[in-house]
Amino acid sequence: MKRKGGYLPIAGYAAIGDGRTTALVGNDGSIDFLSLPSIHCPTTFGALLDAKKGGSFVLRPSERFEVDRRYLDRTNVLETTYTTRSGVVRVTEALSLQNGGLLPWVEIARRIEGLSGEVAMEWRVEPRFDWGRVEPTITRRRGATIAHGNDLDLGIHSFDAGDALVDDSSVAGSFTARAGSTELLAVCCSTERQPIAIPTRDDVERRLDATTESWRRWLGGWRYDGPWADHVARSALALKLLVYAPRGSIVAAPTTSLPERIGGDRNYDYRYMWVRDTSFTLEALMRLGLPEQVQESFSCLLRSVRSTVPEIHPFYSVEGEAAHRSDMLEHLEGYRGSGPVQHGNAASRQLQLGSWGDLLETTDLYVESGNALDDDTGELLTDCVDRLAVAWRDEDSGIWELHDHRHYTCSKMASWMAFDRAIKLSDAGELPSVHVDRWREEREAVERFVEENAWSDELQSYAEYPGTTNIDAALLRGARNGWPRVNAERFDSTIDVTRERLDAGGGLLYRTTRTMHEEGAFVACSFWLAEALARCGRVDEAATLFEQVIAYENDVGLLAEEIDPGNGEFLGNFPQGLSHLALINAAGAIQDARGAGASATADAAAR
Repeated sequence: MKRKGGYLPIAGYAAIGDGRTTALVGNDGSIDFLSLPSIHCPTTFGALLDAKKGGSFVLRPSERFEVDRRYLDRTNVLETTYTTRSGVVRVTEALSLQNGGLLPWVEIARRIEGLSGEVAMEWRVEPRFDWGRVEPTITRRRGATIAHGNDLDLGIHSFDAGDALVDDSSVAGSFTARAGSTELLAVCCSTERQPIAIPTRDDVERRLDATTESWRRWLGGWRYDGPWADHVARSALALKLLVYAPRGSIVAAPTTSLPERIGGDRNYDYRYMWVRDTSFTLEALMRLGLPEQVQESFSCLLRSVRSTVPEIHPFYSVEGEAAHRSDMLEHLEGYRGSGPVQHGNAASRQLQLGSWGDLLETTDLYVESGNALDDDTGELLTDCVDRLAVAWRDEDSGIWELHDHRHYTCSKMASWMAFDRAIKLSDAGELPSVHVDRWREEREAVERFVEENAWSDELQSYAEYPGTTNIDAALLRGARNGWPRVNAERFDSTIDVTRERLDAGGGLLYRTTRTMHEEGAFVACSFWLAEALARCGRVDEAATLFEQVIAYENDVGLLAEEIDPGNGEFLGNFPQGLSHLALINAAGAIQDARGAGASATADAAAR
């Protein structure tokens, strides 16, 4: 993949992170996106959003090269092998961990090993603080090179990787990697009121090796024995990169403003904790047998909801607070000229009824996994369900955060699920039963509303909202909500109509018929279709579709939010949590369905 106008295709990036922030590393050795010191902060390296003003950290051969990349097995440590006419060199890089936890500073470690011949290498650290608005002041402190700006200090350390040469706004160096040689670069970020750590080479090397082992330990106890273990493991590791370790919150993606269509303006900041995405992620983590992360992130989600109860916002900040900020960064041109670049997201003020369903579904799964609710959480959730008993009759913005408020069918189905799960939890003694009779009445009322108003005889499908002939792929989520219990025949027909009307080719689906010519195909929708097929007993179809969609992963197994069906290019924020958690849940649903089928066959044989 080559750059066009200074921009690398989104699929050309890999992600590395430490649980506090995430960096995108291009296949040409350039770190083009990194928010420092935390994932929700302004960028220090932001060339992904403005190739000239954004800043980057480049390490690559000085001559033409071919590249081959992979993550070290079961880790988020990236290994890149560059082959030139004169030799071969390997770069291993990560954001360092300290015994599996966070360092007091953020550390980018990049180890260079000469494998054969001689390869001339070059590197450049070009920080542009505060979204490219602040150029660094560069000084020397105790033999280290320090770039300062926007209350941050970047220590730039070269170990046998050439002298650090300073100009007005960057630090650069060059060296020759020979067979058997090992060089090291490290960039360490401290906040202004924090002492400046100056690590030794041995310390950086040790942490890089230990980081590899830390990632393997995290995934060491997982449970998945299906046919797509490598894909599921990579998706789990991608989701872990989206966990903000200081709080346990899970962001939708580590980036902002990557466009849904090149040249378009639908560019959003996804560095927030969506109730929807967090709920799906927790289900995936439960399925994989990672209870510690489930406990931490579920507790964070409940703390966040507690700040707005009985209302549930669509998303919260990584600190678990109501999100309000929304700034346009007009000085940045945006990825390949696709402005505006946004810091913040105004959709937090929308009413999205699906948030109630997602929260109650997650709570039910949490209890099913053998856990219990405390009394305060029981009261919190009861207040939320009581609020939904009034709010579900309102028009909302739907799952896609639209500006036009309507009675979206997916929102009503999610409301039905919220009441259904609340009743189940109450019957199990986990929620107070004082209002359970009303919840039953509201569940039946939602069911009547959908069956009487949202079914289209013309389409032979549930419509996006009453009175329209638009199709919405979000209705496929009804399979997990339990809607086939209401009307299995209608839901099965909806699956087929959705698949036909939203088909983008190659197993991909658009989100809705209204937006199918305005954006790319939405990756999660294809996995929702696979999951729906599996849950409705159409397992072979589900598996075939799943195989089609995973073929769109990039060379290191990551997925974006959308894919351009015409050329296969990635679109939208990256890596996208919703895409990866939908992959995990679809793989799990197929595995469950095959297991159920095998059990039924065995029972029949026994009879």
